[in-house]
Amino acid sequence: MRLLSVRIVPPDATVPVNRGQLWLALGFPFFTVAALGIDSVSFLNTYFDGRQITNILAILYFLAMFWVSDERLRRLMFVMVGLSYIGELIFCKLLGMYEYRTAAIPLYVPFGHAIVYASGYIFAHTRFAKTGYKKLLQFFVTAFFLLFLGVGIFLNDLFSVVSGILFFILLRRKRWQNMYFFIALCVIFIELGGTYFKCWAWAPKTFGVIPAANPPMGAVFFYAGGDVLLAKIVDIWEKKKKQHKTI
Repeated sequence: MRLLSVRIVPPDATVPVNRGQLWLALGFPFFTVAALGIDSVSFLNTYFDGRQITNILAILYFLAMFWVSDERLRRLMFVMVGLSYIGELIFCKLLGMYEYRTAAIPLYVPFGHAIVYASGYIFAHTRFAKTGYKKLLQFFVTAFFLLFLGVGIFLNDLFSVVSGILFFILLRRKRWQNMYFFIALCVIFIELGGTYFKCWAWAPKTFGVIPAANPPMGAVFFYAGGDVLLAKIVDIWEKKKKQHKTI
């Protein structure tokens, strides 16, 4: 594809993935279903409010991934927790793009964002992703293009169409790093799970104007934008640490 013929960056071959990381990343979908199921409206109506259990599970899973990760990913995960909470205040509370089943932002959400990021990061640095990154990129670009177009046509999700265009523009600027696609897949899975269990719901019209599905697939753009900011923050952190060592 001509789109992928310019400025492609393959996965960093210097970043190894150990067995512990891989198992936890593979466990991400199972953990997500279990954790969100416990925080669901159905669980609440049948048993009790399981949010505190989900909070504990998310923190424990975060700590497990943090423990088996290298120094770079640990920094990314640590910063992601704080950065995602700020994002929640902006997109949920200030802009009202979605709301949780309770007024408060659940404690597990910032840790969940870090788990989503770490899972996508790990998948992108596996041997499979490294050796077949060009074919994967071609597949990802085609699949996500059809996804954004499909929800726009069949679900009237114009928000995803607009956000999808911005997503591709951002990825082109980031030289088509497939890590963003892997993270996007994790984002889509957790968004589908969260809305299915009614842990949160997206507004039918973003900003009161743009029609959106629940959940909108274009939400991946905001995660990708946050990931770019996250990487820059960690790069500055590491640069200052190196400068401090040389003094």
